[in-house]
Amino acid sequence: MHVGYARVSTETQDTALQIDALRAMGCERIYQESISGSNRERPELAKCLDVLRDGDTLTVWRLDRLGRSLKDLVSVVSDLEARGVEFRSLNESIDTGSAGGKLIFHVFAALAEFERALVRERTRAGLAAARARGRKGGRPRKLSPGQVRKAKAMLLDPDMTKGEVARHFHVTRITLNKTLANSKY
Repeated sequence: MHVGYARVSTETQDTALQIDALRAMGCERIYQESISGSNRERPELAKCLDVLRDGDTLTVWRLDRLGRSLKDLVSVVSDLEARGVEFRSLNESIDTGSAGGKLIFHVFAALAEFERALVRERTRAGLAAARARGRKGGRPRKLSPGQVRKAKAMLLDPDMTKGEVARHFHVTRITLNKTLANSKY
């Protein structure tokens, strides 16, 4: 039996392109899900791997659809091989049914992991350069420094509660407490 597995990282993405390619390759059954590859809990992948038997073939559109790290990819493909299941990746033209296909799988998997490591390094370097220029990442603050000072002044009044101050600034009490605790003003 030819089984396909399609995955996208978010709900807003679509598996249609992958499914069309898997059907064109003769996949009789296709498992699909919308979940990050870094998430180890992928229920559809677990079901897919569970149905595979000796003589079956698992086909994916690209290597990174199956796993995010070389370790994960090699682990899954090695498990498949031990069970007599062949593996195919359409974009990389990998077919582990042959010795050459196995070699190419390991080379491409190593290159894919190398590329992800480069992306991580470039991202970290970009963030460090932005911080060096005084830019800060993350979510914008709910309260400006002036609002924090005003909130502190309001709380000096014994008749004023934190809930009232939070409502005044349209934030939750939790946000107000965290902001006050982390405030330098």
